[in-house]
Amino acid sequence: MPKQKTHSGAKKRFRVTRNGKVMSRQKNRAHLLGHKSSRRKRRLAGEREIAPPDAKKIKKLLNQ
Repeated sequence: MPKQKTHSGAKKRFRVTRNGKVMSRQKNRAHLLGHKSSRRKRRLAGEREIAPPDAKKIKKLLNQ
């Protein structure tokens, strides 16, 4: 049986931590940043943890 391939779109958008949490970038930080406040942009700077039901699906795409 051939190996499972990792989903290319998922591997660009998500990462799995050592503890098994699925992390991704926050939305609203890609473009049209001129009218957004600095405070809002700073708040969106980090990564967020994906909700457990969604994380289960994403891990399947990433062969975890």
